[in-house]
Amino acid sequence: MNNVIENTIKFVKEKLEGAEAGHDWFHIERVWKLSKKIAQTEDCNLEVVELSALLHDIADPKFHNGDETLALKISKEFLESQNVADEIIQQVLFVIQNISFKNRSEAPQNLPIELKVVQDADRIDAIGAIGVARTFNFGGFKNNLMYHPDIQPKLNMSKEEYKKSDGTTINHFYEKLLLLKDLMNTNEGKKIAEERHQFMLTFLDQFMKEWNVD
Repeated sequence: MNNVIENTIKFVKEKLEGAEAGHDWFHIERVWKLSKKIAQTEDCNLEVVELSALLHDIADPKFHNGDETLALKISKEFLESQNVADEIIQQVLFVIQNISFKNRSEAPQNLPIELKVVQDADRIDAIGAIGVARTFNFGGFKNNLMYHPDIQPKLNMSKEEYKKSDGTTINHFYEKLLLLKDLMNTNEGKKIAEERHQFMLTFLDQFMKEWNVD
């Protein structure tokens, strides 16, 4: 492992100490490992992939009053301190800026493969058993209802509606998580997502059976 990656890991661990458990160092580590796994099947710049994966949630806007510039500023300053080439820095910042589900309508066309790889990895960590755990953790963090039979999922929300949404945790599956499988960019990402998607369907089916005391 090169020094820049090692230093980035150390930096991210320190920066995210005490973060909400769905967006902490362990989330970053899983996305980093998934990114490397997917990258093996694609022709891409591994340094850009690894740095982007490690820094993609360094300042998640939802924990910083919606500020979407903070992560870019922190990442740029850190990478410059590590003497990373400017071309690499710009590519990493592009990934961080365009990775988010809520920003998908604003992302440019013909995305670079490095962004596609890290985006797939980040989305894969939002589904499956880990996705279920993270979703309920975040719902608890916000004190959202787990489920309410009279509150319907809001589909096709705008970015602003999505950011302000405080719907139920179960609705989040329908508003985002079940959509991710079909948004995968890479063949490897699609393959991993398929299994995790099926697990979520099984979970939701079981949840409803237990909720309704079948």
